[in-house]
Amino acid sequence: MTEQPDLGALLKQAQDMQEQLLAAQSQAAAVVVEGVAGGGVVRVTMTAGGDVRGVSIDPEVVDPDDIEMLQDLVTAAFRDALQKGGEAQEQAMNLGGGLDLGSLGDLLG
Repeated sequence: MTEQPDLGALLKQAQDMQEQLLAAQSQAAAVVVEGVAGGGVVRVTMTAGGDVRGVSIDPEVVDPDDIEMLQDLVTAAFRDALQKGGEAQEQAMNLGGGLDLGSLGDLLG
């Protein structure tokens, strides 16, 4: 006869994991990242949580006859910042022992 899983321990472990997740998300949201494009002529500063703090455009790259290039550079800088923010979130999830999803299986047999 197999033992029943300890539901109290399972619930406690799930609550602990939720607290770890919330702490990691909060930590990551505070990290500021900078996305760059065009060798640094366009820069986007934002938190890893997605809060845009600023956009910087070197005046030399502003060509009224080629707005499309500037739009592409801004888009590329945002993508770079979003990627860096995602990496910061992933790193925050892995720090401090991270979330041990595998240990839930131990409780279930």
